[in-house]
Amino acid sequence: MTQDQSIQAVRAGGIAAVPRGARIGTALATAALLLAACGAVGGSPAPTAGGSPAGGSPAAGSPGGGGGANYPTGNITFVVPFDAGGPTDTVTRLIATPMGTELGTTIIIENVPGAGGTVAAGQVADSPADGYRVLMHHIGMSTAPTLYPDLDYDPLADFETIGLVTEVPMAIVGRPEFPPTDLQGLIDYVGDPANTVTYANAGRGAASHLCGLLFEEATDLDIVEVSYTGTAPAKTDLLGGHVDFMCDQTTNVSAEILAGSVKAYAVTTPERVASLPEVPTTEEAGFGDIEVGVWHGLYVPAGTPDEIVTALSDALKVALQDQKVIDDLAKLGAAPVAQDQATPSALTALLEEQIGLWAPILEAAPSLPPPAPTT
Repeated sequence: MTQDQSIQAVRAGGIAAVPRGARIGTALATAALLLAACGAVGGSPAPTAGGSPAGGSPAAGSPGGGGGANYPTGNITFVVPFDAGGPTDTVTRLIATPMGTELGTTIIIENVPGAGGTVAAGQVADSPADGYRVLMHHIGMSTAPTLYPDLDYDPLADFETIGLVTEVPMAIVGRPEFPPTDLQGLIDYVGDPANTVTYANAGRGAASHLCGLLFEEATDLDIVEVSYTGTAPAKTDLLGGHVDFMCDQTTNVSAEILAGSVKAYAVTTPERVASLPEVPTTEEAGFGDIEVGVWHGLYVPAGTPDEIVTALSDALKVALQDQKVIDDLAKLGAAPVAQDQATPSALTALLEEQIGLWAPILEAAPSLPPPAPTT
């Protein structure tokens, strides 16, 4: 398919389809993946965990002043790198209320989209190191240095880690009227030159983009990708029949799968997801190389006092034991991490590992889509 033909194939929300003419090396197919998808885009600042208007972080951003002995003395803002409605935002809201209760304060959710999460991360890195602005992020922290060479922060040097939050499976889903009925049928349909098939992703470096690369490598097929700036508009166009299929976190598509409003072809885990027992795994279909797990973690600016980092990490551990959090995550096909993973050392170790893993893999991908716009 020529580039002109690809662009004519789909125009959804003003974002044109991008042909995939080249695949990355075999390292991608065999890499142990721990991903996280981008959140959603679109709309106004979201409501807070405590019901206050978003954007209402304390005027000075540091109500407690310099030290951490009395922390917190005011509201805390959790910064999400994408707008409300996507999986990262969903996970953040699930833990914000119990964390706020444990800390004795209100946690405000502030959605700051742009450039694959780097706008929000950069803002938090430049914030006062007082524990009142906390970043929730995903794989974007480990892929950003490779995808954005002019990045103005260092994911390891410019942040203190709080802990891991959850690891989420992904699911390969299709539009309601898409002809294939199972994963093998999907692969056969995509491979038929008579068919023009479009794959939606949430932008450069998103888990859905990386899952698409993995799909290409495992199946030896080229797919035409339609890049969005988040999963919410991508899913909206999928439900509307404007694109054919995508790979998204179960936290974002479980409801649609259970309602039958999308076709579910497989979950990207070695075992079936308890909340989606009828959906087979990629391994069952003979494509075990398409295996994707999704992680989220919390960060504060470098130099934040140890007692504040400890207070936030301890509150995270309490939140992850909250029965409502456990139940709500289970409904979405996910679960909290173990207590020993909700720690600064565990998140730091994973971040270091992922930066080392993804740099050579992404550098070997010759046809990355352009960076997502910052506005």
